[in-house]
Amino acid sequence: MGTSCYVAEEIMENALHARDRVGVQDFVLLEDYRNEKSFIENLKKRFKENLIYTYIGSVLVSVNPYKDLGIYQKEYVDQYRNVNFYELPPHVFAIADTAYRFMREECRDQCILISGESGAGKTEASKKILQYLAAASYHATQVEHVKDKLLTSNPVLEAFGNAKTNRNDNSSRFGKYMDIEFNFMGAPLGGHILNYLLEKSRVVHQNPGERNFHIFYQLVMGADDNLLQKLFLQREPELYYYMNQGNSTTVYGVDDAAQFQVVKSALSVIDFTEEEEEALFMITASILHVGNIGFSEENGQAIIAQEKSVSSICKLLGCPEDVLKDALTHRTIEARGDTVVSPLNRDQAIYARDALSKAVYERQFKWLVQKLNNSLENKSESGRRTLMGLLDIYGFEIFQNNSFEQFCINYCNEKLQQLFIELTLKLEQEEYRREGIEWETIEYFNNKIICDLIEKQHKGVISVLDEECLRPGDATDVTFLDKLETTVGTHPHFLSYKVADNKTKKSLYREEFRLKHYAGDVTYKVEGFLDKNNDLLYRDLKKAMTKSSNLITKCTFPDCELTSKKRPDTVATQFKKSLSQLMDILMSKEPWYIRCIKPNDNKLSAQFDDTIVGHQVKYLGLMENLRVRRAGFAYRRPYEDFLKRYKCLCPSTWPDYQGNAIDGVEKLVNHLGYKSDDYRMGKTKLFIRLPRTLFETEDAFEQKKHDLATIIQAKFHGYSQKKKFLQMKMAATLIACYCRRYLAKKLLEKRRWAVKVIHRFIKGFITRNEPENEENKHFVQCVKAEYLRRLAQNLPKSVLDKSWAPAPVSCRKASELLQDMHRKWLARKYCKFISAESKAQALSHRLKVLASRQEICLHLFVGRLNVIPVNLYLQTLPHFLLNLWNLGRLTRTLITCFHLLNLPCLPIPYLRTLFGLPWFFRTLFLRGQFFIPSLHGSNSVLDQKVVADDLFKNKKQSYSQSVPKLFVENRL
Repeated sequence: MGTSCYVAEEIMENALHARDRVGVQDFVLLEDYRNEKSFIENLKKRFKENLIYTYIGSVLVSVNPYKDLGIYQKEYVDQYRNVNFYELPPHVFAIADTAYRFMREECRDQCILISGESGAGKTEASKKILQYLAAASYHATQVEHVKDKLLTSNPVLEAFGNAKTNRNDNSSRFGKYMDIEFNFMGAPLGGHILNYLLEKSRVVHQNPGERNFHIFYQLVMGADDNLLQKLFLQREPELYYYMNQGNSTTVYGVDDAAQFQVVKSALSVIDFTEEEEEALFMITASILHVGNIGFSEENGQAIIAQEKSVSSICKLLGCPEDVLKDALTHRTIEARGDTVVSPLNRDQAIYARDALSKAVYERQFKWLVQKLNNSLENKSESGRRTLMGLLDIYGFEIFQNNSFEQFCINYCNEKLQQLFIELTLKLEQEEYRREGIEWETIEYFNNKIICDLIEKQHKGVISVLDEECLRPGDATDVTFLDKLETTVGTHPHFLSYKVADNKTKKSLYREEFRLKHYAGDVTYKVEGFLDKNNDLLYRDLKKAMTKSSNLITKCTFPDCELTSKKRPDTVATQFKKSLSQLMDILMSKEPWYIRCIKPNDNKLSAQFDDTIVGHQVKYLGLMENLRVRRAGFAYRRPYEDFLKRYKCLCPSTWPDYQGNAIDGVEKLVNHLGYKSDDYRMGKTKLFIRLPRTLFETEDAFEQKKHDLATIIQAKFHGYSQKKKFLQMKMAATLIACYCRRYLAKKLLEKRRWAVKVIHRFIKGFITRNEPENEENKHFVQCVKAEYLRRLAQNLPKSVLDKSWAPAPVSCRKASELLQDMHRKWLARKYCKFISAESKAQALSHRLKVLASRQEICLHLFVGRLNVIPVNLYLQTLPHFLLNLWNLGRLTRTLITCFHLLNLPCLPIPYLRTLFGLPWFFRTLFLRGQFFIPSLHGSNSVLDQKVVADDLFKNKKQSYSQSVPKLFVENRL
């Protein structure tokens, strides 16, 4: 994929450079540059090879090919982007890119002026420039939306402002100047459109072979059936008078229905609401219905012949039908405070009808432009902005019948030619003279004399025309011509039948006058000059329109217009003022020129008419421009600007030159190796003769940019890293600060806790012998824990070891309990490991002893037959038995058993001997006694052997019925 793209680019590049072998791509390089035939021949050679663009220095000459050459695709945009002007073959993209880069890099407003005859390709050139600016500028979502609006404004303006003429199928019938606003990054932010002199007479009249404005045909052919029904229209253009006069309702290769869909889509992009879109189409349809209003005449009074059309108009515009009918057939005149209603004859009614159509369409067009400006207006971003102006205005026109419209158009072209002369010829010479540069003086025709003839105050054609329009009495076109002959009849560039010689009279009629324009002589018919200049719309028709409910018509016909007594400026005066403002705008910007030439009058793609082209070369001033370029210097810049831009190319001037700028530039050009004929040192500027020298310098600067970029990157990276290091250092300091603070707080808390613990320990030590309370509780717990740890390490190891660790006061009770438990545990442990034989021997010996003490036990419990409460029973016990009671649970059980069993009381010495025995043998004896109840009072001697056997064999089958439940549970 990448290889194929590379090959395609290489092929395209080779093809472009191969074209340069046919003719020269810059007329400055033409050998016989003074010869007009050589100039035309070079154009012809390139045209035959489909090379339609040629330079004259920085001026681009474009010849309309009348076919698609396929040189405006995206790859061409990419190829010409950010490339020096002369580096690639001439192209409209090259001049667009150069103007765009100068605007972005030097922050200076630019302007591209496109001029030429009708049909020379001015509109297409402006569209290609917009296409390039949209493709080459900064891309973002919001920016793309602005670009879409700028691009889609063209189809809308072309639909309502362009028409087919005999010379051009898409001729602009109005002048357009567009300012495109860019931010510092070169991204479009918005735009503003100025329109000049719409040819509104085309609404009501078209010459044979021509059409009305495109929108009428697009609406009729492209609207769906529902919309047509709503607008009371039919899909037949021939039915409407305002569309069929030229007998050319279609254009070859143009699909009006498809174009209508494009217009509708564009209206949605530029923020039109559905209501505004519907109102716009309703006005357009109503104009067609106005054209179909016919009139008849009875007794000198006009009568409406087709009232159905009036009804349709009123429904579309929302105005009262009776008011509109009266306004079309009557006129209200106010004179000296009196109001008179005068009926109109048929001719006057037709004039009023056409005046209404022209006024409605013109105001609708102005509203449309204002709506576009509101949509394109930059409402968000602020800051540094630059402008790119684009002027696409009608070219010089010379027809068979030239009227007021051609007079205004040619006047506009005279002003543009004057501006071109001032900016490229006159100012060129004056600057050279001012800077002390010697060069060949160029003789050129200064058309200021023609501009003065037309616009001079009180003596110009426009002033005479306005005076005739405003003076009381019966002013006519003929009286205007008479006064014109009286005022300017002696001017060398004015001719009429009365002031011309006999030879010239043969080519002039009595109602004509001729002006010698810079582009040639043009003969104008005075018929209609006064009416078109006055542009009168009867007050009754204005009143009818103010009552309209259509939101656009209501806006364009305000009520205040009826109450205003001030007479509006004439059309010529308005146009003169707007042109003056346009000249001021263009003079404030750095201009770039595109001169468009049509090769023939037949719109054929392969025909080159030398005569027609030669005429255009003459009136476009191309030869004078070429002579200036060859005699003078193509580039000039103030020393400060040149040194500031190129100082990096010389070690002596880099990075900062401390001396005078002129000395620095001299060192710079010497270092670059400029030849003496390549440049001149003026008083304040450096002049370079050939563009080649400048662009060699620019190429060196482009190469140097890489080194500068490396230095800037190094400095920036150092600054960035230092900044990052300082941020990290500050962050580390801050973290350390917080960390130390945190550790200090933790240490403080720990120390406070330690102080509390020590304080509590000391207070506990002081009060250790007191009853346990909050102050000594912790200390006592520590003492207990310490005692238990010490006791665990020093416990007795055998039953015979009577030692025991001394206990503190708080642990004495626990110590006694633990000592008793431990002794018992040791005894049990000891008994557990005694053999059966040893146990039998010990038992036999102990039973013998116990048998001798039986009498003591029997004596102890004599007479204790009844069960009494324990507390009362304890009161009856002797002191000795009371002490025995406290020895433990087993002893208490023994005493209680003797009492409950009503056993005879044993002698005291016997009991002492009994309770002095180890707990195991005492238990054996007592459990032998527990089975005595089965004898019930028998005083026979106990069979101790049987008891022992029962105890050790855990037999219990023969005692459950005779032994009380309490003793069985104790035994179990």
